[in-house]
Amino acid sequence: MPRAARAGLPPRIHVGERLRRTAALRLAPTPSRHLQVLRLQPGDALTLFDGGGGEWSARVVAMARDHVTVAIDGHRDVERELACRVTVAIGMPANDRMDTFIEKATELGVDAIQPILSARSVLRLEGERGVRRIAHWRAIAVAACEQCGRNRVPHVHDIRALDDWLSSPGGDAGAARWLLSPCAAAMPTLQDARAAPSALLVLSGPEGGFTADEEASAQAAGFRACSLGARVLRADTAPLVVLAGCAWLEGASQS
Repeated sequence: MPRAARAGLPPRIHVGERLRRTAALRLAPTPSRHLQVLRLQPGDALTLFDGGGGEWSARVVAMARDHVTVAIDGHRDVERELACRVTVAIGMPANDRMDTFIEKATELGVDAIQPILSARSVLRLEGERGVRRIAHWRAIAVAACEQCGRNRVPHVHDIRALDDWLSSPGGDAGAARWLLSPCAAAMPTLQDARAAPSALLVLSGPEGGFTADEEASAQAAGFRACSLGARVLRADTAPLVVLAGCAWLEGASQS
């Protein structure tokens, strides 16, 4: 379902093709349906983004039964990304908790999400079922960007086993690496967060956490074990705390 427009602003729609200024663009079925549900009419304004950076001002030209035609008027070089690129590798929580995590992490500015399969994972997705779930999560990230104003959609990677991912986690070579662990003795400090490089790689376990062997493997791969306090947070909550902290620090530094 499409997201409601932000108060006082035209609706924002993601388009899965590179955009350019044009007098007539026939939108694909998915964005067309979004605009139809919103009951836009010819002449109504909207904002389009293609994930490549910035956004495009546009207006509806024609509403047909099976498609919508728009005119694209101009590009605005607007970015709403965190200065620190945060990748979260998460032991997939079960049921709809992963859906909620994808949505909220996108709103908070995550750069990429790596679903992880580990020894205590409750959610186990393989084959076609896994492919369908990844597509579903990517659609959630798109919808969250439409709602929150981001013009770059975070990448949701294919599912990987923890050991396989630790051998080649990818991302920025100089990224700080944090392993979220209730067994860790120390919390990251404000000084740690402010001194962190331009990228952060956060590894967070599933329900029940990582095993001792898995935590040892992560630390051998360069991850620093970090506590988030005395309370044990849910698998889908812990990495959101880190993202919220990064967003807060960035906002505080700009005020």
